[in-house]
Amino acid sequence: MTDSSTVNVAVVQAAACPFDTEAAVAKVCAMTAEAGSRGADLVLFPEAYVGGSPWGLAFGTAVGGRSEPGRRAFGRYHAGAIDVPGPEVDQMCAAAAEANVFLCVGVIERDSTYSGGTLYCTLLYISPEGELVGKHRKLKPTAAERLIWGEGDGSTLTAIDTPLGTIGGLICWENYMPLARMAMYGKGVEIYLAPTADARDRWQSTLQHISLEGRCFVLGCNQFVHRDMYPDDLEIKDELNAWPETLCRGGSAIYDPLGECLAGPLWDEEGILLAELDMTAIGRAKFDFDVTGHYARPDVFYLDVDETEHPPVG
Repeated sequence: MTDSSTVNVAVVQAAACPFDTEAAVAKVCAMTAEAGSRGADLVLFPEAYVGGSPWGLAFGTAVGGRSEPGRRAFGRYHAGAIDVPGPEVDQMCAAAAEANVFLCVGVIERDSTYSGGTLYCTLLYISPEGELVGKHRKLKPTAAERLIWGEGDGSTLTAIDTPLGTIGGLICWENYMPLARMAMYGKGVEIYLAPTADARDRWQSTLQHISLEGRCFVLGCNQFVHRDMYPDDLEIKDELNAWPETLCRGGSAIYDPLGECLAGPLWDEEGILLAELDMTAIGRAKFDFDVTGHYARPDVFYLDVDETEHPPVG
């Protein structure tokens, strides 16, 4: 439960830095400082911002075959992933502490416990004291993402109680999974984070639905991606020719617990959306609908969530 009736949030629709992790981390630090200077208490960056969501790339794959240029490109992508914890995380932790903000960042995490070969699409939670206090690994990569990212498990269905309120969320199309959403509502999430790579107009209806269903504030955050942001020497850059010049238009937005849009959506540019959240609105919104309270029917429906860690080897 929040210690304050108002919380200032920032959603950062950052321009992409494909295959350049150092530049992405530098941008996270710089735009976190900017958001903090503009009064933000909480700052959210897009899905897979550090390490990259490789929009438009197939890495030379087809059913039954992989190309050598695609394999080399994936090698570059794998090398750009980060360890959690690790030096890049340390830099972002320092930026959060310097700006005195709660910082949430989408990264590509390299498995550092087992083989080192698997990558995860991960959301990091960093406190204003500069400490990594949680992470969420995407449970189910979507479509071709399954070629490059592994699957998380229930042990990182994270919700964190903070002085700002209970913060948690899901990544991109995980938000189409009703039981995953219900698991987050059951944790009492008040500020629901929905970083994404989905720039369709209809994604706004998803953000709005979550706010109405969960009676929570929803922060949707995407990045702005253009074809010329990819390095010229990328081995498979010709794969981008099948796509528009603007690969991802953005569409970041902030919604209140009754589905009203407080900021955005922001299209076709980099920028920071700011909104002041009236946390007392959550109680008023639950007057007529509380999905895990008076509108629930636990005598009829029961959700059992396995939150244990499932290592790939015993």
